[in-house]
Amino acid sequence: MAKRVVADSYGGPEVLSLVDVEVPPPGRGEVTVQVKAAGVNPVDYKLYGGAFGSDPSSLPMPVGQELAGVVTAVGEDAEGPGGRLSVGDEVIAFQISGAYATDVTVPASQVVPKPPELSWEKAAGLLLTGATAVHALAVVGVSQGDTILVHGASGGVGLMAVQLAVAVGAKVVGTAGEERQELVRRYGATPVVYGAGLEERVRAAAPEGVHAAVDTAGTAEAVDVSLALVPDPSRIVSVIAFDRADTGIKLIGNGPGADPGTKIRSDAWRDLVPLARGGMVDVVVARTYPLSEAAEAHRFLAEGHPGGKVVLLP
Repeated sequence: MAKRVVADSYGGPEVLSLVDVEVPPPGRGEVTVQVKAAGVNPVDYKLYGGAFGSDPSSLPMPVGQELAGVVTAVGEDAEGPGGRLSVGDEVIAFQISGAYATDVTVPASQVVPKPPELSWEKAAGLLLTGATAVHALAVVGVSQGDTILVHGASGGVGLMAVQLAVAVGAKVVGTAGEERQELVRRYGATPVVYGAGLEERVRAAAPEGVHAAVDTAGTAEAVDVSLALVPDPSRIVSVIAFDRADTGIKLIGNGPGADPGTKIRSDAWRDLVPLARGGMVDVVVARTYPLSEAAEAHRFLAEGHPGGKVVLLP
């Protein structure tokens, strides 16, 4: 028997429970993975919170979309994007259902090699925020010599966007709270405090101008300051501000009218894994919780300022 976190109904973190489940043996094109760590993301609690619908047939709902672990069983024709999978492989599974578990059987097509340079905790937090950041930077066309403004630069997606932009040779200015300034600076960005006077502080930090902006905060301030600083609104992208489509900015993710970027996100591991192996991308883990405290992990993440990734440990 394995342990799995499920949502028994739609609602807040109180609907989560840890249950015993049978793990089916892998069929054709599947593998079973012993979970070493599972990444926690806002989309996890939005799903059982009803943000994307409340179909009762989806209950009890397995929770979690990304994990790092070890392959323990392999079905016929179990070919992952990185090649044939074998028992004992250390892997990351991304865009799956039910990652909050001790063991899970998943499609091999969603399983890629784990960078040995990353701990289990860091590896479990690499791909969802990383894929979002890859998508965001591709949408606004960030390249060497650009100056990019990243709002929410100390969050999971924000820190990834900072590192990826620095890796391609861009200059980065990142907004964060007072207590996160050093964290943003550590990863290669010039930090500025958000709040009144933000536009002036960014202009001072980037006197040559700002070419593009990535908004992971979703505030009116983030969008308005980006519009004031970036000459072309199509080089501003937001993962949250879905109500600002009329400004000409680009929207990505699961919101109304947003570009889901299915292909680019599925392929993002091809950039992220080599960068992690080369030390160009790191995952900041803000806090870990045991699997049994998934509800507490969600409450902490929902506060909005985790300072990195939250990870569950079976």
